Amino acid sequence: MWALAYEGHLGLSRRPLPRPTAGEVLIRVTLAGICRTDIEITRGYGEFSGILGHEFVGVVESAPVPEWVGRRVVGEINVPCGRCATCRAGDGIHCRARTVLGIVGRDGALAQYCALPLANLHPLPDEISDRQAVFVEPLAAALAIAQRHHLRPQDRVAVVGAGKLGLLVARVLVLSGCDLTVVGRHQRGLAELAGLGIQVTQDGGSLPFAAFDVVVDCSGSTSGFALARELVRPRGLLVLKSTVAAGEALNATALAVDEVTVSGSRCGPFAPALRLLARRLVEVEPLVEAVFPIADGLAAFRRAADPGALKVLVEPLGASPVDGEGKWSDGPSG
Repeated sequence: MWALAYEGHLGLSRRPLPRPTAGEVLIRVTLAGICRTDIEITRGYGEFSGILGHEFVGVVESAPVPEWVGRRVVGEINVPCGRCATCRAGDGIHCRARTVLGIVGRDGALAQYCALPLANLHPLPDEISDRQAVFVEPLAAALAIAQRHHLRPQDRVAVVGAGKLGLLVARVLVLSGCDLTVVGRHQRGLAELAGLGIQVTQDGGSLPFAAFDVVVDCSGSTSGFALARELVRPRGLLVLKSTVAAGEALNATALAVDEVTVSGSRCGPFAPALRLLARRLVEVEPLVEAVFPIADGLAAFRRAADPGALKVLVEPLGASPVDGEGKWSDGPSG
């Protein structure tokens, strides 16, 4: 099969089909998204080596339970060991021995096929299209904020960053009725939010200092983190959603003096994300920037890394690049 992998450099290469272990299924990937984390891995984040990609929709090709074969699915990305104290406490996404699809110790979904445990899969209802379904994982990540922190309608909330994740976070948080403002660099993403009635600005300096009850950093930059820190009020909540290869300076003394609660936020619940999409409470298709065949995967990454780019998708199946013998391949060969 063909896959987009990072092994010191990003490349398109032939790989053997995944070999599912006990309890795992083989999935034919029909559409996959390029996430900010994928881009940061190519810049050194996380020291991952292998096939990238964790946002996907696909069809089950083989499974230990035959009824799953042929189902259209999305999949949760964390695969815990199931044996340690953290797993036994029901917190498998923080298992120290876990693998994470396309991020930690497990080949990802920017390929023609991938493998995941059956327990990780969620079947898709017919009313959710593939283009919508590929957003389930990042939409669930946006929902993780509300899952852990109660947002009140009277809260003043700021989202720093109007990129791929920031746009989803804003779409989710506004459902709480909070007084929401989004600050970002790129007019295109901000215009999408302004069309939904959300307050937006490109000038972080125009916002009141230390006046927001909750600030969510989705900027993917050290300067965005600094702005988020300036905006949160004393005893407010600062939520960190960014994954960046660059280190961030943290003034812990200032956080202690202001008694700011700092909360990391990563993966979230898939079932509510599926409900939001099925009920059209969050529209995601306007966020699709472009769709590339896997043959143009490197161009897809370049497009995804462009400042202001929205979600770039990759279609792994169909005509593939010329192989070593100068032939075209479009099947599931190893």
